[in-house]
Amino acid sequence: MQPNKILALTFDDGPNTGTTAEILGILEETRTTASFFVIGENIGAETAPVLRRAFDMGCEIGNHALTHSDMTQLTAEAVSAEVDETARRIEQITGERPRFFRPPYIAVNETVFDAVQMPFICGWGVEDFRDSVSTEARVAGVLRQARDGGIILLHDKEGNFRTVEAVRQIIPALTAQGYRLVTVSALFREKGVTPQPRILYSHTAQTTMYAE
Repeated sequence: MQPNKILALTFDDGPNTGTTAEILGILEETRTTASFFVIGENIGAETAPVLRRAFDMGCEIGNHALTHSDMTQLTAEAVSAEVDETARRIEQITGERPRFFRPPYIAVNETVFDAVQMPFICGWGVEDFRDSVSTEARVAGVLRQARDGGIILLHDKEGNFRTVEAVRQIIPALTAQGYRLVTVSALFREKGVTPQPRILYSHTAQTTMYAE
């Protein structure tokens, strides 16, 4: 077994008081950390305690834009406004500005890269935003794609109970395979990688820059 294999488990589209809170419960039980890429307009009085709980547990909070719009359809000013307002709301609750950005739909172009001065995170997904994808398929997809230094992309959108059930199985299965689950920041730090501009990272070893 390869020693010290690490992987970042990440979630998009929260925070909410349902799915996000349930996933945090699983993380707490398993003493695991993850990274949550949150939508700015989902942050409010009701969800602020959930976001703060995640942060206090050692999870990382990333930026997933304010309205989950396709950033490539916006002006540079609008992209900046979406990202800045989300960062402001995150910082207001956690005291820290997010370090990483995951563009909605993983949609990027020159304008988006120029407007957002943060590393861009993609990840290996299993289309768990689709209700038609079974819990078993979600688990199998994650385990199939797991690689040392990789980033797994899941969704904690409200009502996504199949991903909650999948996470209950994914964490012990990855642990049994020798993986330690860490935040995105810890993943790059432990691999000795400084994220570069214009790269959509699904793995710390990626070097190919985006070209439109």
